[in-house]
Amino acid sequence: MTHLTLEEKIEHLKNASMEEARASGNRIIKEHSDALEKIFDDHKETALRQAELTIKTETNNAKQELNKALAKSQLDLKRKQGKCQTQLKNQLFKRVLELTEEYMKTDAYDELLVKHISKALSFAQGEDMTIYINPSDADKKEMLEKRTGAVLTISKEDFLGGVRAVIHDRHILIDNSFSSLLQEEYDNFLFSGGEIND
Repeated sequence: MTHLTLEEKIEHLKNASMEEARASGNRIIKEHSDALEKIFDDHKETALRQAELTIKTETNNAKQELNKALAKSQLDLKRKQGKCQTQLKNQLFKRVLELTEEYMKTDAYDELLVKHISKALSFAQGEDMTIYINPSDADKKEMLEKRTGAVLTISKEDFLGGVRAVIHDRHILIDNSFSSLLQEEYDNFLFSGGEIND
């Protein structure tokens, strides 16, 4: 059995203390390092979640802005298209009116007046009726009366052409005036194939 000297004992104690201190230090460093790692991971996770949320929010905002811009541009386009179509429609009906005025100078127009007057007389079946012709057709009154046997009244209102008749007892208006026919055509006129679908 060997006996250690005092110096050897001190050395041995010193070495054991140093080992324990190193182990304790390493353990403290590791615990501290693990704690920092966890804080870092938690922070990273929170930052990633916030970044994802921000991206999601900004993406939704961008989509909403895009949809708003798209809706506005579609509305602007429809407005412009509507304005353009109205201008074209007005030009078209201005030309129709010119052609109507030309037609009113033809024999075919006279025949149309005779036809409308005769139909009105037939419909009234002898009831009290006033048949109106347009002021522009005043020069045709005598000829039309001779051909139809009707008594005609020159209207105070200009209805472009054609004939209007009123059967008083039945409160019936027979309206074959060009102004009514053209207005009806104008109101019902649509450009085909040019509609914008949503």
